Amino acid sequence: MAQTLVSLLVHMAFSTKNRSNTIKSEVEPELHAYMGGVLKNKGCRALTINGTANHVHLLVSMTKNLPLSSVVGELKKSSSKWIKTKGRQFRGFDWQDGYGAFSIGQFRVEALKEYIANQKERHKRQSFEAEFVQLVKKYGIEYNQGYLWG
Repeated sequence: MAQTLVSLLVHMAFSTKNRSNTIKSEVEPELHAYMGGVLKNKGCRALTINGTANHVHLLVSMTKNLPLSSVVGELKKSSSKWIKTKGRQFRGFDWQDGYGAFSIGQFRVEALKEYIANQKERHKRQSFEAEFVQLVKKYGIEYNQGYLWG
């Protein structure tokens, strides 16, 4: 085959350091747009981004040219630097060290977009910690509870 064709869809989720409520509503849309730009510059495409005051979920069409860890690392580093320029209240902003990344198939895209779009409503009833553990179990990932939140 003369052409390389790739479809790598990844559901990413990560929280602010110590799951602190530091993503303020006034900066959230701009943060999501900025994150989409970072992904685009890396050759990826953000299909949807949403979250709450203490975490984000992204559905990303990954590039074939970079490893996932490199993309997520740059996304978190760049967006953390960017948000710190938005005012005094953001100077201490940081993301958690780790992240969750779950592969999905094309047939699940619309359901996942809806899931991500409804984050604020979902988290009126469920914490990010409970949601994340639920995702890890759903995707069959083994984990050590003692190391999950650092």
